[in-house]
This record gives sequence, C-alpha cells and structure tokens, in this order.
Amino acid sequence: MGQQVERIWYQDGVLTGFREQDCLVIPGGSAYGDYLRPGALARLAPIVSALKKFSSSGGYIFGIGNGFQILCELGLLPGLLLHNLSGEFVSKAVWLKTITSNSPITAGINPDEVIKLPIAHRYGRYFVDDLTLKEMESNDQILFRYCDEEGKLSQKSNPNGAISNIAGICNADHNVFALMPHPERAAERELGDADGRYLFESLIRTAKVDEIR
Repeated sequence: MGQQVERIWYQDGVLTGFREQDCLVIPGGSAYGDYLRPGALARLAPIVSALKKFSSSGGYIFGIGNGFQILCELGLLPGLLLHNLSGEFVSKAVWLKTITSNSPITAGINPDEVIKLPIAHRYGRYFVDDLTLKEMESNDQILFRYCDEEGKLSQKSNPNGAISNIAGICNADHNVFALMPHPERAAERELGDADGRYLFESLIRTAKVDEIR
C-alpha cells in the first residue's frame, strides 16, 4: 500500500527508529509452534520489553490472529483466546459487524457496517470475565463482532464460540488493537475479497493525522 515496512527481529531488545506514529504489526502464524499454548512462549522473547515500552508511549501495535493471542498473553490486551468450541481448526470466510469507529483500524468504517474476512485458527474463542466485558463496552473497546451477512448477531454466526461474538478489540487507550480474522488475506481484489483494505487504509490515514499533529 505504498508504505515503508521494516522487519523487526524478535531477538532484538530495542525498536530502532520507531516513532509513536508508526505501527508495529504482529502477524498471524504459530509463534514458537504454539507450544504450551498460543502466545505463551512468545511473551518471553527479548523484544517484549521494547513492545511494552512502545505501547506505553502511545505507539500503535496491531495484532492479527496469533498476534492477538500474543498481545493477550503480554497483558497489552484484556482477556485470552481459548480453544474453539468445536474443538476443530476453522478456516473459512466470516462476516464481521463493525462496532465502533473509535480505533485506528476502524476510523474509516461506519459503525454497523458489515465486512467479510477469512479466519484460520484453532484457538480463536475470545473470553473475558463479565466485569471486564462491561468495562470494555463502556470504554468502547470492542471493534468487531461475528455476525451474518445482514449484520445480525447469533450463535450460528459465531464460528468459534467467542463471548459476545467478539472478533476484535483494543486496549483502553485505543493504541493497541487486534482481531482474529485476517485482513491481509482479503486486501486484493484478485483474491476475491478486498474488505481487509478498509482496515489498513484507515490505519494509514489515522497515522498520518497523528503525524501532522
């Protein structure tokens, strides 16, 4: 998307050259082979202290799939990701209802707008206790919920059993955000779905606005 990208090595202890306007993306995959549980070993990586410092200074951190799991393990996002209720790996396209525009990746999407993104996970069931869920709702931290094509929420449209159909969230300061679906796999029209571009375009515009400020 015409943006400069730098690869960060997990064994490094610093984020050289990063500014608050930049965004560090933790992609999907299986960090450390998902041994013990997804993200549990990644929290011991040397880069973690730099991530936390970057987050506390207001820097953007975007977790996708396994990146979501890692951010929860690091305590940078509330809750955790559990085994899908089906007990199976789920890989398919799902519908998401946009809950808020109050985040860098949803600022360009209208609330209640429905988008389509693919999922591919075995541990995608988001869980948080009831009190924390209420706090998150009050703080406008829920970004996306699983829904049907018409935007209706139901257990049938919930592919993994996530509490309150939650597919994506952010922290209370709205600078750390994540979702289980993969927008990078739906960002080119040649792939048959480009809804993922909405998130990246929104992020880029938000970062540029912050940079101007």
